[in-house]
Amino acid sequence: MAPGVEYQVVTTAPIEAIVALYQAGGWWQESQENRNRIEAMIRGSFCFMIARLGEGNIIAMGRVVSDGASDAYIQDVVVLPSYRRQGIGRELIQRLTLHCLKHKIGWIGLVAEPGTAHFYEQLGYRILEGYQAMLYGKGD
Repeated sequence: MAPGVEYQVVTTAPIEAIVALYQAGGWWQESQENRNRIEAMIRGSFCFMIARLGEGNIIAMGRVVSDGASDAYIQDVVVLPSYRRQGIGRELIQRLTLHCLKHKIGWIGLVAEPGTAHFYEQLGYRILEGYQAMLYGKGD
């Protein structure tokens, strides 16, 4: 675990810090509508976890989407570039997984980016052979 990093489940967080993380992940489409959604995304997540340096800046996040009784999906895990390769992402995945298991949710999924399967396999995840990730709508 990276020294000085604190992990916290939150129900609110500074919008600009969360936007910066989505931008670092390459997932952000700037609009006021998207900014307005962030608070609801945090509150509506089964678990929204941040990593910060002490009481300072938020440097990473991840969340679990679930009804809290059945399946769960880990998503939006991102670490600011200058803090990557220090075990922060690994720690987030482990803590988010443990949060689900403590709530007796045993089916925990995620969509891994190409080339990252080995990282998740080291954390107990496996490729779902015979299944294909799907996305509604037209391609970009």
